Amino acid sequence: MGDHRVTRGGSLRKGLAALAMAALAATPAATRAQVSLTTVVELAQRNSTAVRLAEADVAKATASLEESHDVFIPALSLGSGLPAFPEIGFTGSLPTLWDANVQSMAFSMPMIRYAQAARLGLKAAEFSLKDAREQVALDASTNYIELDTVDRELEAAREQEADASRLVAIEQERTDAGVDPLISLLQAQLTAAQLKLNWLHLETRAATLSKQITEMTNMPAGSITPDHASIPSIPAITGDEPPQPTPGYESAEMQARSKERMAKGDEERRWWPQVGLGLLYNRNTTLLNSINKYFNTAADHGHLPPNNFSSGFSIQLPVFNLGFRSRARESAADALRARVEAEQAQRQNDVQIVELSSELRELDAQAEIAKLKEEIAGEQLKSVQSQLELGNGAGAGPNAQPQLSPTAEQQTMITERQRYEDALEAGLDLTKARLDLLRALGHMQDWLNELHTP
Repeated sequence: MGDHRVTRGGSLRKGLAALAMAALAATPAATRAQVSLTTVVELAQRNSTAVRLAEADVAKATASLEESHDVFIPALSLGSGLPAFPEIGFTGSLPTLWDANVQSMAFSMPMIRYAQAARLGLKAAEFSLKDAREQVALDASTNYIELDTVDRELEAAREQEADASRLVAIEQERTDAGVDPLISLLQAQLTAAQLKLNWLHLETRAATLSKQITEMTNMPAGSITPDHASIPSIPAITGDEPPQPTPGYESAEMQARSKERMAKGDEERRWWPQVGLGLLYNRNTTLLNSINKYFNTAADHGHLPPNNFSSGFSIQLPVFNLGFRSRARESAADALRARVEAEQAQRQNDVQIVELSSELRELDAQAEIAKLKEEIAGEQLKSVQSQLELGNGAGAGPNAQPQLSPTAEQQTMITERQRYEDALEAGLDLTKARLDLLRALGHMQDWLNELHTP
């Protein structure tokens, strides 16, 4: 894997990415400029719907945790009971200018469990956000690297078309002169047509990839040219690397633990008492009422006392409540489901690691074969060009080599470029598999850190 270090200055990078995005937005669509992989990944993460939804979930989980703590913090409310019209008789409630009421939870074991569940839920949301950001970074990186590869294949395809055009022209002259049969000309024309089809396929593929990156980053259409130097090397990782918990699994694990805490709280709610604290102050009034007629004692001198204060603890002990029992069963079922989903996520990731490891070995061998074929084609081209320049010494002897035709160089050049394209495709498939395996092994963030390494 190598030594991966997390670099600082994230806010600066975001600012630079924003400036780059603004500059590209002001650029005409027909103008293409080199954009680094770092910028594409950051803009894709910023504009991703999945990331924004995950950020909303984190905000909601944070508020839920604060709410679970707030029940233990005294809540103050102010009110007034000032009569609107003169009262007649004893109404049963004291007329007040204003009152202050303070209430809070003093003790509740279920509420403590709910607060623990909310804290775990926040961790689950944060891991889910990390997972969403990694997935967006993987998709953006894959499309970017593929677009860079296709651009290089297009350059080779253009060279092939030029070689094919010269091949057709040579064969036309040789056919007209009666040196080569008509089938040689037709074969050259077929080769040129096939290469044109391949070029069109690459053009369509490049346009599709460019559109996908445009949608992910919100950049102007057709403004992206990959910068090959900005792509860090992909580590030659294998399935033997020790795996780390992926953000997706950690999110599922935290969610399962949160559900289990919630279920425990609902179960304890059936038995544990709940203690509340209350404070009440009333500022009474005798305006528009005859309440003093009903307060005729020596202590208050026949008048309603203006200041009144009371406090106390409220204790509730559940004895029999079928609703609590049903709620506890429902929460236990939710916790069991969340636990099974976490275990399933881990098993699926383990299976994916095994599949990617097997696929990676095959792709590695295919990439090696494609590279060797490219090198062989290059050597063959050098040999043909050397023979055409110096002559091959063809003679009448039994061991003399046949004289090369003028079409040999063009055909060899076409083959060499095709082997080059094949090697690029094999390397791309290998790169994609390595990135997928990095993510499955939980090392994706290590590679993403390389994007920000100077």
